[in-house]
Amino acid sequence: MSLSLKQIKAALEDGLLSFPITDMDEKGNFRADTFAERVAWFLEHQVSSVFVAGGTGEFFSLSEAEYRKIVEVSTETVQDKVPVISSVGRSIPEAIHFAKIAEKAGIHALLLMPPYLTECPSDGTYEYAKAIMDNTALPVIYYNRANGVLKSEYIQKLAENCPNFIGLKDGTGNIAELNDTIKSVGNRLSYIGGVPTAEIIAEAYLSIGVNTYSSAAFNFVPELANLFYKSLRAGKKEKVEEILKMFYIPFVRLRSKKNGYAVSLIKAGAKLIGRSAGDVRAPLVMPNASEVEELEKLIWKVNELI
Repeated sequence: MSLSLKQIKAALEDGLLSFPITDMDEKGNFRADTFAERVAWFLEHQVSSVFVAGGTGEFFSLSEAEYRKIVEVSTETVQDKVPVISSVGRSIPEAIHFAKIAEKAGIHALLLMPPYLTECPSDGTYEYAKAIMDNTALPVIYYNRANGVLKSEYIQKLAENCPNFIGLKDGTGNIAELNDTIKSVGNRLSYIGGVPTAEIIAEAYLSIGVNTYSSAAFNFVPELANLFYKSLRAGKKEKVEEILKMFYIPFVRLRSKKNGYAVSLIKAGAKLIGRSAGDVRAPLVMPNASEVEELEKLIWKVNELI
């Protein structure tokens, strides 16, 4: 049984969105068995959807064979309990090819990553996104981030010309521009907060109608991630402030010490709670011993918050 578009959009618009890390062994090879266990563990914590092979899942460093296995394992594990979304991107031919792999595996929707180029003109980026959307039957969420940022006029143009364009994930943190897009495009799209450690601006997102966001920290503090989301949606401002002060703000400060730590620290956190997914692949690097110790102290504080 597959999920309807209505079910997919409902999951994107209400509930915590999870982005599992990708399991690697000591040699850096993909581990399907522990990855399946990780996805099953996510489901136990009532996530509304699962985004596999995403930024947190190191999509940028996966081979085609690994991607194929990841999407197959994910759909087999989830069994349509919630939507499973996988990433595509890089070049247009690769994105279309990966989309076909995802569709064959039973993936419910795609997250379109920025193109692999250091600097892109807006009109060219629009054509990149449109070409990929035009060549897949799957619903597509566009990740508005880095060298793939499109302003409101181009998002509206995509929405008008691509029926399978269903969602926008914001990775800019530019609330004014995002608000422009939401007010211009309206409920034609679902909107997702996607700034790394999105909890840090979740209050701002919520104020303009973005009810959901990607939670990478869920990989190692799922109870806290759920508590924060539920407190945010329930308007429990004191609890939201407490969790931000004690965990998310210091975590973001730690994350800011080195490029790529938005992924590396997540893998370090998973290892600290006994659910290791191995190390990150180059060009990312794992945090050093003192940074891991700092992260461990933050995890200890979680018990005071939940």
